[in-house]
Amino acid sequence: MKTDAKTCTGPCKALPRQAKPRWLKKSLPKGGDYQRVTRLLSEAGLHTVCQEASCPNMFECFSKNTSTFMILGSQCTRNCRFCNVGSRPPQPVDPEEPQKLARAVLDLKLNYVVITSVTRDDLPDGGASHFARVIGAVKEAGPDIQVEVLIPDFQGDTEALKTVIKAKPDVINHNIETVADLYDRVRPQALYRRSLDLLRKVKDIAPDMPAKSGIMVGLGETRDQLVRTFTDLHDHGCDLLTIGQYLQPSKAHLNVEKFYSPEEFAELEKTAREIGFSQVAAGPFVRSSYKAKELFQKNG
Repeated sequence: MKTDAKTCTGPCKALPRQAKPRWLKKSLPKGGDYQRVTRLLSEAGLHTVCQEASCPNMFECFSKNTSTFMILGSQCTRNCRFCNVGSRPPQPVDPEEPQKLARAVLDLKLNYVVITSVTRDDLPDGGASHFARVIGAVKEAGPDIQVEVLIPDFQGDTEALKTVIKAKPDVINHNIETVADLYDRVRPQALYRRSLDLLRKVKDIAPDMPAKSGIMVGLGETRDQLVRTFTDLHDHGCDLLTIGQYLQPSKAHLNVEKFYSPEEFAELEKTAREIGFSQVAAGPFVRSSYKAKELFQKNG
């Protein structure tokens, strides 16, 4: 596991790590497709958020011939206290990455692709133009391939967001990650309102484009705070919502303060649907890109 610069002080070291409950134990399939996907990604020099963030669904997804591609390198310019992606000086942007990724999509025979990135505050447009080139390359390689992008906040740059939207992805996802009151501890370099405003801008610029967001639970939030966040997201134009359990990647990251039961996730999903989201996925292993195709098609 990576720790890089994800050291944490204060509350994240104050509590002992909790033992995972039985419902968080998961088998790890490693069939032929798993080996093929890892080999293909390695040979192409591509990154996936599955690997970089130590996603608990990585083995399942790779075994089913799918992955979430991570562009713009593997090093992030931010240092969120929950995330296992490395935080070091970033590498130069690979101009060949759009074509490499498009070829990998064809090799994997994917018809739905999720593309995310590290946050690149060092780039003038936050990497928006590179997102657009990647979307364009995939669409050119397979006009019927649907593309979901999970984007950073671009520091609130509307023109950067427009650049991504003009490339015509099928879904724009931007994760709120946690409730407003925990931002200083969990996402010290991000702003809750800025993330909400980005989702609103998606609808202002492209009213018919589905907007999606995701949130983790287990970081010390209350139910009232979650309901307030769900309401804020819906009021800012978010159509699709994912709710998943935060899992501590290493001792250097924030502690898990609560493991939600499957029944509690079912109740949160019910609450979110009552607020008005068109589709909601909630569960211990749910992540923003997990089974993204199914969620998008149900929204259709």
